[in-house]
Amino acid sequence: MRQLLPFMLFCAMLVSCTSNQKPAATTEFNKVSDIKVINNGDVPFDNYFTDKTMRVDYYHSGTAIEEKFAVDRIVSDGPWSGSKTNLIDKLGFGLYFFEVIDNATNILLCSRGFASIFGEWQTIPEADSLWGTFHESIRFPWPLKPVTVIMKKRDTNNVFQPIWTTFIDPSARNVNPADLVHTEKVDIIVDNGTPDRKVDIVVLGDGYAQDEMEKFHHDAKRLSDVLLSTEPFKSRSSDFNIRAVETPGQETGVTKPHPGVFKRTPLSVQYGSFGSERYALTFDNRTVRNVASAVPYDLMVILINEKTYGGGGIYNLYTTVSADNSFSSYIMVHEMGHHMAALADEYYTSSVAYEPVKISVEPWEVNVTALFDKNKLKWDDLVDSGTPIPTPWNKKEFDACGYQIQHERDSLRAAKVPEQVVEDLFRRQLKEEDAFFAREKYRDQVGAFEGADYMAQGLYRPQLDCIMFTRHMAFCKVCSRTLEEVMDSYCK
Repeated sequence: MRQLLPFMLFCAMLVSCTSNQKPAATTEFNKVSDIKVINNGDVPFDNYFTDKTMRVDYYHSGTAIEEKFAVDRIVSDGPWSGSKTNLIDKLGFGLYFFEVIDNATNILLCSRGFASIFGEWQTIPEADSLWGTFHESIRFPWPLKPVTVIMKKRDTNNVFQPIWTTFIDPSARNVNPADLVHTEKVDIIVDNGTPDRKVDIVVLGDGYAQDEMEKFHHDAKRLSDVLLSTEPFKSRSSDFNIRAVETPGQETGVTKPHPGVFKRTPLSVQYGSFGSERYALTFDNRTVRNVASAVPYDLMVILINEKTYGGGGIYNLYTTVSADNSFSSYIMVHEMGHHMAALADEYYTSSVAYEPVKISVEPWEVNVTALFDKNKLKWDDLVDSGTPIPTPWNKKEFDACGYQIQHERDSLRAAKVPEQVVEDLFRRQLKEEDAFFAREKYRDQVGAFEGADYMAQGLYRPQLDCIMFTRHMAFCKVCSRTLEEVMDSYCK
């Protein structure tokens, strides 16, 4: 029994408790409904935290209609790189949201919205009948005293509701304060000051062989320059730090299941995630987090040493970019819109578009609306007098072109043509879109243009064009403003 006791005690920490009393130092889980959070605004950092990062790793499991959490481990993730003055999330973006409260007083210490791979898993057909498990992490300043973490998720009305609560005593024996000893090589691409006053980006690479580290550094510098030369990042370039961390592998490239290419790479990035050929993700969260912790970071970019078009962006998780595709610049900036500011996709003619459904709830994303009340538009302050709402545009003709391009793209992928052929199709699409937009009366105005978030009807975007809509390299005014608000949350 003595050999089993430590394991049994650890297991006890993963069992939900319904007691109203505060848990002991090494037990876990209050009843969510018993916690009354006191929000007094941002607290003095040094009164509640030490200057390092606590990372809570956990397993997130379930189906389309249920989900469970189980703590994996609690570790140090290096120095705290976030703001020390703006600790409470005022933006409220993301499908999920966590709060850290002082266990003795229930005072809110910090909070953060985010999205997750599990959240996407729940939307695919397999989740209707299969159980999925994903490894995830939340990160926050290392507390000086015991805290309670409350996990929330949006309900059917898009209101955050508590779904899980866990207690953490930073002095408990299952909380590991030791830092990893890093041997990875680091390249500082941009250094503009101390991490707590900047937006810190870490750039990782997957599919780069040992003899391709020079290429990795070149790709990291090139795509970092692309980001910081695109507005609104360009005007705020002095607010960024960017560092690259080497993760060399044994061979070039990553797994691409659709054409039958399989490899074992350091970060386990693969195309074909959730059935989408171009969607590139990694499910090896622990490895990625361990490597990223070699430097201070708020945001993460994973470059894929591939020419095949692809990438992904998940709010406050990471951005992935195929580095050698001719449209890698677009992918970098577009996916950063998802990762940094939770911007919704505004296109709707792609293969991921949804069948028409009735929209009953206003989307929480800032750049799309269901327009239930045209007199209460989210971005009303940016609309010029005289611009009609909804805003007319030649949607029928544009859609016919878009669907034809998508049909050609699907045919080319099925035929496994060289990537150059698909890139040529994208260039032709851009020229045709330019011709459409040039004829539009309200092409430069903020309004409400029907077609957004994979829905051809019932959802509206702020402007005729935006990098969240097409591959043109410019954000609309609403998306730009939102990105600046996120930058402010890190820097002010």
